[in-house]
Amino acid sequence: MKKLLLILLPLIFYSNLFCQSITNVVFKQQGDNIIITYNLSSETPLNIEVYYSTDAGETYKGPIKNLSGDAGKSIKQGTGKKIIWNVLKDTDMLYTEHLIFKVKGKSSFCDMVFVKGGTFQMGSNDGSDDEKPIHTVTVTGFYIGKYEVTQKQWKEIMGSNPSSFKDCDNCPVESVSWNDVQNFLKKLNEKTGGNYRLPTEAEWEYAARGGNKTNGYKYSGSNSVDDVAWYTSNSGSKTHTVGTKQANELGIYDMSGNVWEWCGDWYDKDYYKNSPENNPKGASSGSERVLRGGSWIYHANLCRSANRSRDVPDSTYVSLGFRICLSVLK
Repeated sequence: MKKLLLILLPLIFYSNLFCQSITNVVFKQQGDNIIITYNLSSETPLNIEVYYSTDAGETYKGPIKNLSGDAGKSIKQGTGKKIIWNVLKDTDMLYTEHLIFKVKGKSSFCDMVFVKGGTFQMGSNDGSDDEKPIHTVTVTGFYIGKYEVTQKQWKEIMGSNPSSFKDCDNCPVESVSWNDVQNFLKKLNEKTGGNYRLPTEAEWEYAARGGNKTNGYKYSGSNSVDDVAWYTSNSGSKTHTVGTKQANELGIYDMSGNVWEWCGDWYDKDYYKNSPENNPKGASSGSERVLRGGSWIYHANLCRSANRSRDVPDSTYVSLGFRICLSVLK
């Protein structure tokens, strides 16, 4: 038998996974229901979940199941979003003076990591000439894929799988050209209503180095390549499930090794000599697009965070993949 519902709300907080995307959150009791309103400013639809704590945030329960309204999958941006929780469908009694809620938003397509903007020294004196000179770069905050785009995700959008290493849904998609990726992004954005894109070369290196949490590692997350990368000496001549090596300081995986990652920029070997300081986007034209991160088939030196590579936009190869990026909505 359901028991009397008595809820006191002296403490109410909220949180979200997309930084400032979820704002103006208000909770109130209305009979046996909790009414939650909020604004959602994310460019891409989010999966909205709600968690609650009865001990002032020491522990949380959820995600709450019996929600109606603007909760669940693929909630699009807008103001005045409303969620209704029928409490007695989830619990016999809720009696507390310390009820706290968390509203979480996750990408409807893949896990994204927020990279807070900042300034860093881009380039290296330990690699090829195109990594020089080391120069100051400032990037605005952005979101980037926690993992490389997988074969499963590619099939979800494109309906087919171009990869050579098939039968591994959670391995990175490979054998995709820069032009193929543009087609993928177009269809992804049409399906989700988002504005996904490739990262710029500067965004990619900043994220690989750990952003404003960097420890100055040679590779993305460690000075030991085996900790963070699948490369020629440990890959067994194939790609591997994403996220099985150690993450970097921002919680991003496989930015060293597994597959090369396409960036949005045109490649110019001399670009660092005249790169603008703020949000550089690469050369205005060229014949090749930037690749970053090294791969399962290449040596450790090419897995360094500062290493640059490139290929023609229509090139497909068993070591070419990508991860997605998303600008912060202003």
